[in-house]
Amino acid sequence: MNKKSVNVRMIAGLSILTAVVVVLQLLGSFIRFGPFSISLVLIPIVVGAALYGKWAGAWLGFVFSVVVLIMDAAAFYAINIFGTVATVVLKGTLAGFLAGLVYDLLKKWAFIFKNQETGKESWQINLGVVIAAIVCPVINTGIFLLGCLIFFLPTIRSWGADAGYANVGAYMIYGFVGGNFLFELLFNLILSPTIVQIIRIGKRNAA
Repeated sequence: MNKKSVNVRMIAGLSILTAVVVVLQLLGSFIRFGPFSISLVLIPIVVGAALYGKWAGAWLGFVFSVVVLIMDAAAFYAINIFGTVATVVLKGTLAGFLAGLVYDLLKKWAFIFKNQETGKESWQINLGVVIAAIVCPVINTGIFLLGCLIFFLPTIRSWGADAGYANVGAYMIYGFVGGNFLFELLFNLILSPTIVQIIRIGKRNAA
């Protein structure tokens, strides 16, 4: 297959995944654990990062961030507009980029797709997907918490006190984002076998 055909397939695939990210985030904005909506979009971000590379993952993460800024950031805009935009854009974009980077590194080091001697798919593809699926929500939530500490700490401390938490750290982990993070992580891990199959199909069609 020539380079032009590969680029056309990649653009088409990314276009579909971009639309999926937008739709899933719009749907996810109506499902909440605690004060925030859950992120259903981390699955297509991992798929895109694995199929098309870390920059594709970064693009899908950026699209996710833009939808969040439009649909789910009003409370933070009132506190710090710059901090809101910086935190949301960085958390989504880096989650996609680093998921793709980790997957790419495992692919290079462990021959994820083909065992060079037998020609069979290796078990490392499962490991690569699982690790990428873990990295995505960890980075997404971790950078969000870091942004909260830098830009919104006084307000979050006040929210924690109103919710009955004496310690702002406990509030941030247990009352603020804990439920969302666990849901997103488990959702990714449970659907990891599906991600593996999608990636195999995508790689086979691109061959």
